[in-house]
Amino acid sequence: MKPGFKMQLIDRYLDLLEQTLTGAILDDLGFQPGEQPELLTHYDEKRRLLGQDWPQHAHTMVGLTRLRHLRQCIDQILKNNIPGDFIETGVWRGGASIFMRAMLAAYDIRDRRVWVADSFKGLPPPCSDRFPADKGSWLHKAAFLAVSLEEVQRNFAKYGLLDAQVVFLKGWFKDTLPRAPVAQLALLRLDGDLYESTMDALNALYDKVSPNGFIVVDDYRLPTCQRAIHDFRASNSISEPLENIDPTAAFWRKRPLHDCIPVAEEK
Repeated sequence: MKPGFKMQLIDRYLDLLEQTLTGAILDDLGFQPGEQPELLTHYDEKRRLLGQDWPQHAHTMVGLTRLRHLRQCIDQILKNNIPGDFIETGVWRGGASIFMRAMLAAYDIRDRRVWVADSFKGLPPPCSDRFPADKGSWLHKAAFLAVSLEEVQRNFAKYGLLDAQVVFLKGWFKDTLPRAPVAQLALLRLDGDLYESTMDALNALYDKVSPNGFIVVDDYRLPTCQRAIHDFRASNSISEPLENIDPTAAFWRKRPLHDCIPVAEEK
């Protein structure tokens, strides 16, 4: 098979996955986000593009723009050989993590894993005495956001992507992530919504992100998450640009290694 034709097949496969995982291919109706989600009366293409509704049947709610950005990140990781695995902290039905594994399969990458971290029972109740930014959060009451481990595994299997390169971390981030046997990461995708969940993931995993690796923040525009990002970046003197993906999400890249090593003074 000619290399150019093979790349065309890969691109078509990933294009189709984007449409399928988001439900765009079937105009899957979405819900208005909320503690008690309300089904919208019609499919809204713009909402699905920007991930501003909760799909009724689709496997991800991140929207097409964020999923395409994830694809661009992984393309750069593979092209530039940035070492490490991929992880998503907060996966809902698993769609974005499925897409990560699909890209490894498409390019026949066998030495990286996808870590899938979630409580698989929804979000934790806000601990507002320790994390005041989370006070008043209702997300733990939204049963729609609670998806079991078994359902997520079935979703991986539907795409033929449930294998040894996918590792599930079940439990609250504060319990699972500090002891997770993750050696190195090229991509850290944060989708924990709350201050606590975002900070738990960053504290446990940021040091494992390779130089030039990607930190993608799905919920950046939520005040709870945004506060955690700003506090973590400030306390760790992180000055790399924080760039918008869409009206909700943002990302930055970890400082290259040569920028972290002080230059010896001339004698």
